[in-house]
Amino acid sequence: MEIIHVSAECYPVAKVGGLADVVGALPKYQCRLGHFAKVVMPAYQTRFVQENEFDVVYESWVRLGRNDYPFRVLHERSNKLGFDLFLVHISGLLDREGIYGYADDTERFFAFQIAVLDWIVQWEHRPDVLHCHDHHAGLVPFMTAHCFKYRQLSQVPTVLTIHNAQYQGQFGYNKLHYMPPFDSWKAGELDWDGDINPLASAIKCAWRVTTVSPSYLDELGHGARGLESLLRAERGKSHGILNGIDNEVWDPQTDPMLVKKYAHRTVESGKRLNKEALCRVFELNPDHPLFVFVGRLVEEKGADLLPEIFYNAIQQSERKISVLVLGSGNGDTEHRLSELKNLFPGIYNTYIGYNEQLSHQMYAGADFLLMPSRVEPCGLNQMYALRYGTVPVVRRIGGLKDTVIDIGDNGFGICHDQTSAWDVERAIQRARELYDNKKLFKQVRKYMMQLDHSWDRAAQDYIDLYDIK
Repeated sequence: MEIIHVSAECYPVAKVGGLADVVGALPKYQCRLGHFAKVVMPAYQTRFVQENEFDVVYESWVRLGRNDYPFRVLHERSNKLGFDLFLVHISGLLDREGIYGYADDTERFFAFQIAVLDWIVQWEHRPDVLHCHDHHAGLVPFMTAHCFKYRQLSQVPTVLTIHNAQYQGQFGYNKLHYMPPFDSWKAGELDWDGDINPLASAIKCAWRVTTVSPSYLDELGHGARGLESLLRAERGKSHGILNGIDNEVWDPQTDPMLVKKYAHRTVESGKRLNKEALCRVFELNPDHPLFVFVGRLVEEKGADLLPEIFYNAIQQSERKISVLVLGSGNGDTEHRLSELKNLFPGIYNTYIGYNEQLSHQMYAGADFLLMPSRVEPCGLNQMYALRYGTVPVVRRIGGLKDTVIDIGDNGFGICHDQTSAWDVERAIQRARELYDNKKLFKQVRKYMMQLDHSWDRAAQDYIDLYDIK
């Protein structure tokens, strides 16, 4: 099969969250199964784009309402990601350093999707599948089904993967004129609650819909920011496929970002050396259990509760834990977390921002990873933690529920039911008890490192899904 992944992110080209990790790994594993998976995404001015070489494979103009923008499709020369990577460069819209957060994001991603289809429709052949990721590619299924200029693509199956239904990309009908001409009788397939909603439209129009874990699919039926009834209605064509992780990027035996590489047989000595190095940099005590948080400092991740949780947990442990936070997001949460450094020097520290190398070091050096999420469609961090022998402390929700079994149920993690300070503090107490039980802690670490959460299974599940009659 020739599979075209259309996405706003792809690691290591441009990353904000887990979407990039998925799109950076799934196509590679599909190629290894003998298929031709390709990624097409915007050409942001990121370090990857600036440091690699590309060939121009197509040039044209994209029309957005009354405006025409020149665009080029660039192909990465070396195939260094393990699949064909194509970037859409649109002058004045996509040629920026940032991925999201601009006032004209609607225009940017609308133009991106039109440019992608303008390019594909002039091919001499047709791809086998158009796989669209989140709302940034959510208008593609509607356009291939109903826009006159893309009639030749109307029989190409479209698949939507919902990575996070909290973000839907909706905008007003005053921008409907951006859409290439289509049968006006089909306008209802763009609408949801009085707006044009790209995610809702994709759920209606895509041939298949997937979520990034089975539990998240179940949860969306009663918690999808207004799309609950639509998702229930389209349940027949929907499937929950659990994400995997790239075992080549996330492998403590070969990871170049670690101070000391290790395997499950050498986990104790390997993690100890990485922990000591991490604690030296951040002035923490390596003899205490090290709890870390890695991720966006936003409410859906439960990050607004972290200052209270850490304050209480440090006091309850009589200051015999170490805490390190890596992330950015809500300004108030960032400020409150930074203030804790003054209250608990030598016990608590934080790095506001994102640092890929530091994240690897934290998974390798930490004892426990906290994920008190309110929403977690799949979650990859807990799988990285398992791979590196770090015990995940998670709320039972979404993909966390599908991947972490509590030690009380003969599992390997610490689970709690609610995103509340009390629940997380109790989970931290349980984690400290596990840490003190050296024999059990060692057994749990070795066991979790041998769990298989690679993309091999999920890649085949998607191939099976594409076999649409």
